[in-house]
Amino acid sequence: MKLICIGRNYAAHIDELDNERPTEPVVFMKPDSAVLPKEQDFYIPEFSEDIHYEVEVLVKIKKVGKHISEKFAHKYYDEVGLGIDFTARDLQSKLKAKGLPWEKAKGFDGAAVVGKWIDKNKYENIDNLRFSLLKNGEIVQNGHTSLMLWKIDELIAYVSTYFTLKKGDIIFTGTPAGVGRVVANDYLEGTIEEERIFTINIK
Repeated sequence: MKLICIGRNYAAHIDELDNERPTEPVVFMKPDSAVLPKEQDFYIPEFSEDIHYEVEVLVKIKKVGKHISEKFAHKYYDEVGLGIDFTARDLQSKLKAKGLPWEKAKGFDGAAVVGKWIDKNKYENIDNLRFSLLKNGEIVQNGHTSLMLWKIDELIAYVSTYFTLKKGDIIFTGTPAGVGRVVANDYLEGTIEEERIFTINIK
């Protein structure tokens, strides 16, 4: 299993971090060891003092595919979900300033929260989904898949040009505006269309 992550896929998030708007999807990877085990708390790593949450809609690939046409991309997944791309923002900023890869800031142990999976057919249109992240009971991120710069099927087609997609691979489709810092004793809750998909305690 590999975790394929998309950066800068919502215009408002690009603006809040003062990043340049890309002309094609920004792709990076997390190792499978980054997945936070189910029912486990997230422990802030010692190497960072600025861990940020980034809530994202997830897609789980169901079969092998390479050079997938966008019009056939929907045949490669049956389930969608919600998760968090935890980011060591202070470390990421240092790495970016030196033109170095982001892996240490994005792929550390526990940096990928994967919530429960939902049959995509439950929704009329996955390109029209509302999702949210609540921190300590207050909404901090409100997203809508209609605002993606590149929609899910476009991302599958694009990514499969470079990487063979395999059963069980997960695509993190990007985060909306509202990212922010977590501290010990925070409680995070992610929802799609008001349905709770995950909860996380921060330690």
